[in-house]
Amino acid sequence: MKKLWLFSWVLFTLFIQMQCAGQSAPDIASVESAAAAFGESAAAAGVSLASAAQRTTFAVVPDTVRPGDPFAVAVTAPAGVRSRWTAQLFGTAGNRIGQAVFFDLREESSNGPVWAALMAVPSTAAPGRAMVRIIGENGAVLGEPAVVIESREFRTENLPLTNTMSDILTVPDPQKTLESRRLAEILNHTGSEVFCTGGFVMPVVSQVQTSRFGNRRVYRYPDGRTSSSIHAGIDWRAPEGTPITVCAPGRVVFAGPRIVTGNTVIIEHMPGVYSLCYHLSRIDLAEGRMVTSGESLGLAGSTGFSTASHLHWEVRVAGENTDPEAFLGRTILDKDAIMSKLNE
Repeated sequence: MKKLWLFSWVLFTLFIQMQCAGQSAPDIASVESAAAAFGESAAAAGVSLASAAQRTTFAVVPDTVRPGDPFAVAVTAPAGVRSRWTAQLFGTAGNRIGQAVFFDLREESSNGPVWAALMAVPSTAAPGRAMVRIIGENGAVLGEPAVVIESREFRTENLPLTNTMSDILTVPDPQKTLESRRLAEILNHTGSEVFCTGGFVMPVVSQVQTSRFGNRRVYRYPDGRTSSSIHAGIDWRAPEGTPITVCAPGRVVFAGPRIVTGNTVIIEHMPGVYSLCYHLSRIDLAEGRMVTSGESLGLAGSTGFSTASHLHWEVRVAGENTDPEAFLGRTILDKDAIMSKLNE
């Protein structure tokens, strides 16, 4: 049976590659030659190239997004074809601006098993027609569904730094480098478990955003130098000791102090989707713990690189910064919409 699956995959990949190159389908001699290489006959394979291609469908949900927005990509495949596929986002200029790994959605469409990937549009992406390239484990391009990126403007803000804050950013520190590498490892890992599908809730009671997602920041150092960065989350005004709660069900993957972000909690919610809470004065959760929405996460504070007590709330998707407000009350992994598109 494994040989049959492998042979079917080879035929399907050959068909897709030749179609993308503008060639006609392989002739019978080519098919029989490929079959012989696996010790099988073409007739024994039981799957034609045409039927394999017909059972592969794609969906992008939603297919119109803004910079900072998350979205889902889904694909079906013939039974037995379950490779470690990837989805690559190409911007309007044809440059690659994102990548995500597919995971088993554990759903069955009329065209076969469904895999999904969760992606995000960088805040720097230009508006226009973009494209998601779906790539098989062997490097074959399986499809290129379109996605439209709308325009979006972001504010610029100036942040005067104290000597202490300047040192946190600029003074070399092996521990800071180690913490940065560990953070990247966590945020770029795509698991297989879906603890929730979306519909986050606010992690703090506050009406004031002191810094918005995507703000273009200019840091002004005491010696007159400047540097720039892009704000990766939302800063909510919160006096020290303000309760901070879990924004959505998930698993705690980090809980502890960091030099730059202070007392930090990171929760995994979906494959490749993580929420982060920075600058806490107290942490109430332990790594490995399963949590639900509204549970106590800790207390607001001003630890790490911070000018005053607040909550920095961030959500990453496949390593990319996203707008946390896009997750409030919205199902990011919308299985109904995905299945509807795949079954059209």
